[in-house]
Amino acid sequence: MLTKYVESGPAHIILDLGAIDFVDSSGLGALVQLVKKATSEGGTVQVVTNPRVTQTVKLVRLEKFLSLQPSVDEAIANLNAPAGE
Repeated sequence: MLTKYVESGPAHIILDLGAIDFVDSSGLGALVQLVKKATSEGGTVQVVTNPRVTQTVKLVRLEKFLSLQPSVDEAIANLNAPAGE
């Protein structure tokens, strides 16, 4: 899975799910585990979503934890923003 990339790859990951129509509980669980692993390694995960996936994530109140972004450009800008913004 993606956790091997967290361990050996870049500290900050942008995961583009913009073309995904549906995320179930297994998918949400995998995203949560990925974010936890990245955080424990000193990194971050930005999740790019579309309105349908965002709605599902908000339904279970994980939108802040998963750092949802509306586009890859905004995810990149968020990575480059000074801390605290």
